[in-house]
Amino acid sequence: MKFGLGASVDGTFRSIGAFDEQGLVAMPKGLAFTEAATLSCAGLTAWNALFGLAGRPLVAGQWLLTQGTGGVSIFAVQFAKAIGARVIATTSSKEKAKLLEKLGADHIINYRENPDWGSVVKALTGGDGVDLVVEVAGPATMKQSAASVKLDGIISVVGFVGDEDKEMPSLLDCWINLFTARGLWVGSRLQMEEMCRAIEANIEKLRPVVDPKAFRLDELKEAYEYLGSGKHQGKVCIYLDG
Repeated sequence: MKFGLGASVDGTFRSIGAFDEQGLVAMPKGLAFTEAATLSCAGLTAWNALFGLAGRPLVAGQWLLTQGTGGVSIFAVQFAKAIGARVIATTSSKEKAKLLEKLGADHIINYRENPDWGSVVKALTGGDGVDLVVEVAGPATMKQSAASVKLDGIISVVGFVGDEDKEMPSLLDCWINLFTARGLWVGSRLQMEEMCRAIEANIEKLRPVVDPKAFRLDELKEAYEYLGSGKHQGKVCIYLDG
């Protein structure tokens, strides 16, 4: 399904709504409404990227590579560390690197200082490469992601935020280098229920990261401008009750 309420279909920036009961999932106990609101897109996408491929979920001891500090990447770090996986994260900001350190990332690479960061990742993993990459940028990073993944590893392609005109790997690269590239759009209701149970069972370690700067419903323009500035750390939330 390539459409959804709040994405290509308008209808979530409102205080009252009627929804099909099959489209609703109980929020984890212990979260605020703003925290729980981050789960249905970024949280679920990260959960699917790590655990959604049948028979090949990320497991303890494996290596995960995440990119930046967007919502999906932050959730991916949290989920991975909660199960005992090892995480290498990329960022261009020393300030945002502090957030990644706080979340438990084992290694942090500044991709501006290390444009060939795929080889750095290989070195950090003893020459093997990572088991799983959560690819969020697309053209700007796909080549380096392919260079960082291990033999028979997985690249979960979940985003396209990079706008740089760079050569991207083709399907032949999957064959030549023997890795799996998996495209995904958010996730299923069953996956969301699994994720919510996991969060509720480990609420403090898996509490969503929310930017301290919040906005009211009548400040949507300002909220999107703040989001576009890239200054946020964590999800930017809208309070619907004024």
